[in-house]
Amino acid sequence: MGIKSYIGRRAKPSKGSSENIKVSDYMSTNLITFRPDQSVMEVMNTLIKKKISGGPVVNEKNELIGIISEGDCMKQISNSRYYNQPMEDVKVEEHMAKEVETIDGDMNVFDAADRFLTSRRRRFPIVSDGKLVGLISQKDVLKAALQLKGNSWK
Repeated sequence: MGIKSYIGRRAKPSKGSSENIKVSDYMSTNLITFRPDQSVMEVMNTLIKKKISGGPVVNEKNELIGIISEGDCMKQISNSRYYNQPMEDVKVEEHMAKEVETIDGDMNVFDAADRFLTSRRRRFPIVSDGKLVGLISQKDVLKAALQLKGNSWK
């Protein structure tokens, strides 16, 4: 005799419900960005001063070319000590992640939450016409969920 599941099927969201809330409604647009030629030391100072864990790296045309995080900076601290290199000479472009996963500003917030869970990322840049237009973090999705709770969740 097989085991039966008592979990019912999920209802599809109805059109016009709060499920249509887009990432672009909750993304940050006032962004702290970094340049590829900046030193990693400058990035570390900014991360600490601004209380952020990382940020996008853009070129002079505001095109997304990478992302740098606390983890990338930590690796550099370790390497500098191991190889006895001065930290001031180390540039962002040498340590940023160049393969950057982005999401569409039109994606709904619940799909974005799923993307965060499957990717284990802390933030996703939003690009439009090749230009960086925003950033959504896990915290932004949590804020959206709290605001939506009053409207649609029981």
